[in-house]
Amino acid sequence: MSAILSIRDVQLSIGDAHILKGLSFDVPSGQVTGLAGESGSGKTMMGLAICGLQPAGSSLTGSIEYDGKNLLGLPPREMNSLRGSEIAMIFQDPSASLHPMLTVGRQITDHLRHHTGIGKAEAARQAIATLGELQVPNPESALRKYPHEFSGGQLQRIAIAGAIICKPRILIADEPTTALDVTVQAELLRLLKHLCVELDLAILFVTHDLGVMSALADRIVVMRTGEIVEQGSRFDVITAPQHPYTRSLIDSLPHALSWGDQGVQP
Repeated sequence: MSAILSIRDVQLSIGDAHILKGLSFDVPSGQVTGLAGESGSGKTMMGLAICGLQPAGSSLTGSIEYDGKNLLGLPPREMNSLRGSEIAMIFQDPSASLHPMLTVGRQITDHLRHHTGIGKAEAARQAIATLGELQVPNPESALRKYPHEFSGGQLQRIAIAGAIICKPRILIADEPTTALDVTVQAELLRLLKHLCVELDLAILFVTHDLGVMSALADRIVVMRTGEIVEQGSRFDVITAPQHPYTRSLIDSLPHALSWGDQGVQP
């Protein structure tokens, strides 16, 4: 399967600190690519760099090719046009990415209208349909509510709705289930996998949890201290890790997962 996003020799530095050290991997459409590593490995920074959200003053080189264009060389206006419409991102804490003083409906529809130019009524109709698809209860009344009126799991569904309503081709998910309980986490993972297949989305799923990867990802890229130490199919990485660091992550999983008995299929 061809890659919609090709990352080649991406390096990012802030002052004398080298955060990303020559990363190269592909993100295909219709698949979940897992970017795994411990805190501080640089995985979130890679996701931000794809969206053009790297820290001010940082030095970023290499190539992030999307649709025949190197995103690193795009003018700010063109990058702003792609961000949110064709390349979207969701974060670990949806309450931090949603404005507490604006209704959910206002935030989703303003985003949609900005990128598409459609009217208020049509934007509301599409927002209701998208919230319904993501199994948010009573989507029509949900539009009139504020973020604090929802549970964590519902808020994350709303954040995903806002991310996919413009029908992006790439979704970057930065640890979106970490703060949720196990049951809600499993529901959201199933939902993301469904969206990946149904919408032919390319999902880059960032997490420190290889257990999550074993149930979700088609391919896994393992990072450590700003470098890729291993990448391959989910089955190969989980059941036959080649790098000592990957093996240590696998050894820390429940025994059944490490032997591929839960969700890991070739």
